[in-house]
Amino acid sequence: MKKSNSKIWGGRFSISTDQIMEEFNSSIQFDKILYIEDIEGSIAHSEMLSKQNIISKNDLGLIKSGLKQIKSEISNNEFNFSVKLEDIHMNIENRLIEIIGDAGKKLHTARSRNDQVATDIKLWLRKKIDQIELNLKSLQQILIEKSEAYYDLLMPGYTHLQVGQPVTFGHHLLAYVEMLGRDRGRLTDCRKRLNELPLGSAALAGTSYPIDRHFVAQKLNFSKPTENSMDAVSDRDFAIEFMSASSLISIHLSRLAEELIIWSSDSFNFVKLPESYTTGSSIMPQKRNPDAAELIRAKPGRIFGNLFSLMTVLKGLPMTYGKDMQEDKEPLFDTAKTIESCIITMEGMIKSLEPNPDKMMEALQNGYPTATDLADYLVTELKIPFRDAHHFTGQVVLLAEKKKSGLEKLTIEEIQTIIPKAKMNLLDVLKIESSVSKRTSYGGTAPDNVLQAIKKAKERFLKD
Repeated sequence: MKKSNSKIWGGRFSISTDQIMEEFNSSIQFDKILYIEDIEGSIAHSEMLSKQNIISKNDLGLIKSGLKQIKSEISNNEFNFSVKLEDIHMNIENRLIEIIGDAGKKLHTARSRNDQVATDIKLWLRKKIDQIELNLKSLQQILIEKSEAYYDLLMPGYTHLQVGQPVTFGHHLLAYVEMLGRDRGRLTDCRKRLNELPLGSAALAGTSYPIDRHFVAQKLNFSKPTENSMDAVSDRDFAIEFMSASSLISIHLSRLAEELIIWSSDSFNFVKLPESYTTGSSIMPQKRNPDAAELIRAKPGRIFGNLFSLMTVLKGLPMTYGKDMQEDKEPLFDTAKTIESCIITMEGMIKSLEPNPDKMMEALQNGYPTATDLADYLVTELKIPFRDAHHFTGQVVLLAEKKKSGLEKLTIEEIQTIIPKAKMNLLDVLKIESSVSKRTSYGGTAPDNVLQAIKKAKERFLKD
């Protein structure tokens, strides 16, 4: 009998694969990180085959023993990966056959690499989601602790990067706690949807072997088997959903990073970043650059690119599996690694962050932050229509600007030149501390509110 080539699938072919094609077709360079998941899935599959009397108990024992040996070899960097064997599945199966002989050839009964790889990716991604969710929780905890330490520290609240109204530093940081809480919710939803077992769908149509997919799903902690074999092997929407959730996480982290960059700049000097997360200049010895924050600010571009890469791969594929889908792994793996490193780095920066209260107050006093309070006073106390109150307040601000003073430093006589009915109690309205303490509406920045919000945040986000 003429031997065509050494591939596991080589019986159909009369000549060997071109070397260039072997390298182009291979995914072992990056999918080898799935080896633990591939072995976990194979052990569960073999146990099911034995339970259903498709393979013998003796074969099962040999398969499990061989797979455990392979896991040890890979973990200890003793395994020789081969490009010729294309992917992690065939590398492991080929080595299993070398170790245990013909029994190893029975492992692939009633499955395909199509349902095998989908299962491996889901197993891997499930673990990653769990880890990233824990990382987000840890970052939330640091933000909450920092908020509690500075629940009443006054700082400018901005719109258009112009001073708007006074807020507290604790209130500002809690905004990101809320954002990260929604991010965690998206990851939880994503994990729930992906937690269906593809294995047993075979190439696309299921199998005629009397398999028990529910048994394998239980063994691998999936909620259930997938309902449709074609869908199970042909879609990667779960990966796209994770990458979309990661994109939103990266947006939130990038916004916080941008604020850290602005706040730590010489012009603002609101915070001092820890030296362990900054770097120096090769030519300017005085510099301390916020490189960690700048890198976090840049990473969304990479994560967005990964997302759009996979969406583009999938958008026009007919049912069911196409080799195009091999392009799912690198963007997915890179996204998970990148977002995890961003979260951990941000946590390190926030943990050792030191605010500068004097600079925050100086910026507040220069920005007329109680102008809105003045307008509200004119409406409630003097019954002036809001649009007129808005106009009068603008004139008071212009007066303060000409005098180069804050609103709270104006005298009642000066204000009465614009608003004749103004009373002495108006001066209390112009005080920054008074403005903040009155923001008691639900979700507002008053220090007492912030303390209550911190208590609720601990209950909502930090309980096990």
